[in-house]
Amino acid sequence: MKTASHRHTHDWALLFLRVTGSLLLLFVHGLPKVLNFQAELGLIEDPFGLGAHLTLSLAIFAEVLCPLLIIAGPFTRLATLPILAVLLVSLVVVHPQWSLGEGQFAWLLAIIFTTLLIGGPGRFALGQRLPWQ
Repeated sequence: MKTASHRHTHDWALLFLRVTGSLLLLFVHGLPKVLNFQAELGLIEDPFGLGAHLTLSLAIFAEVLCPLLIIAGPFTRLATLPILAVLLVSLVVVHPQWSLGEGQFAWLLAIIFTTLLIGGPGRFALGQRLPWQ
């Protein structure tokens, strides 16, 4: 049986996970891609042949816009999907040779954002009363 105190703690935990996980992704991966866009065009892997510009733009969408949506709370579950897709492509397609140690940051991000996909935004989220939340 869930008590009100347990639910309150759960909401704070989801808020902490949303903010810290999203800021980590944003500052380590997203903002460097935006700030160094031209240089990143020459560095980004293009595993599906979409072209460097489109591939980088999709990565920026997943690593900048989606974390901002997750921090704010609306569409949290939906916003985790592009992030998880980028992480999955990175781990399985682009870097399949990585050991667990080499890919640990990506795996930890995958754990964080899968937890948010399952748990949702919690009570401390903008628009948390929307019908689809």
